[in-house]
Amino acid sequence: MRRTYGITGVLLSAMLALAACGGGGGSTGGNPLDTTSAAPTGSASGAAGGKAVIGSFDFDESVLLASIYAQALEAKGVQVEEKPRIGSREAVYDQVKSGGLTIVPEYNGNLLAFIDKTATAATTEEVNAALKEKLPAELEVLDSSPAEDKDTLSITKDTQAKQSLNTMEDLAKVSKDMVVGGPPEFKSRWEARFKEVYGLEFKEWKPTGPTTSDAIKEGSIQVGNVFSTDPKMTANNLVPLQDTKNIFPAQNVTPLLHKASATEPIRTTLNGISAKLTTESLLQMMQKISVNKDEPATVAKEWLTTNGLG
Repeated sequence: MRRTYGITGVLLSAMLALAACGGGGGSTGGNPLDTTSAAPTGSASGAAGGKAVIGSFDFDESVLLASIYAQALEAKGVQVEEKPRIGSREAVYDQVKSGGLTIVPEYNGNLLAFIDKTATAATTEEVNAALKEKLPAELEVLDSSPAEDKDTLSITKDTQAKQSLNTMEDLAKVSKDMVVGGPPEFKSRWEARFKEVYGLEFKEWKPTGPTTSDAIKEGSIQVGNVFSTDPKMTANNLVPLQDTKNIFPAQNVTPLLHKASATEPIRTTLNGISAKLTTESLLQMMQKISVNKDEPATVAKEWLTTNGLG
C-alpha cells in the first residue's frame, strides 16, 4: 500500500506541474485532470461568434431564409440551432422576445402591423422608422433587404376579365358574393381593415393556408391572400388586384433579433445577406423549391455560394 501511494504521489505531482506550465491565463478554467473540459479545435471561433437559435414560420420561404441565415452564420463560426416551421407570427414573436429564439427572418410591414394595429406606415423607410419606435427593448431589427414579398388579394385572369376587376376598390362591388381564402390568421388580421379602407365584405372566409393559389385556380375560393413571390402566381394564371390605398405595407425581408443574444458577427453577417438578397433572386429560389421540389437547405447553399457568402 505504501509503495502504491508513493507512485501515485509522483504521478500526481508530475501532472500538476504540467498543468501549471500550460495554465497561461486560465481562460478555460475547469479541472486540469478533466480532459472533457478542453475545447475542441474550432470551438474558439464558435465562442467568438456566439450562439444563435434560428426559427422560421410555417411556410417554405421562411424556412429557406432561415437556412440562408443559418448556413452563413455557421460559416462565420457561430454555433447554430435551427427550429423550422414553428408556426405563425403569433407563435414565433414571443419566443424571440423571451430569448428562446435568437433570430427569425421577418417581413417588416407585417411585423409592424402585428405590434401596432393602428400603423399607417407604407414605404420601407416609414415602416422601419416606426418599428424602431414600437419594438420592445428586448428586440431589434437589422437592415432590410431589397427583397420584398408582399401580401396581395389575387384572382384568376378569367375572373378579372369577366368582372372587370383591376383594383381592390373594384372588388368591393362583388366581394359579398365571393369566398376569400388565406392563412388561418388572415381573417382576424385583415377583416376589419378591409372593410374600413375598401368596404370589402366577403360571403365566407376559408383558411386555405399554403394551398390558397391552387384553391383560387380550382374555384373553391374566388379571391385569396397570395404572396407576390409565390411561383404559383404565374403557374396558375393569377393576377394581384392593385392596392391603390396601400393597405398592404412594404414587406422587405428583415432579420428580427433578440438583442441581448446577438453578437456583432451575427449582426454583420445578416446585414451582409440583406445587402445582396433581391426580390428576383427570392422568386428564383422559390421556383426551385415549389416547382423543382428542391430542398430549401440546398437552394440556400447554392445562393450563398453564388454570392460569396457560404
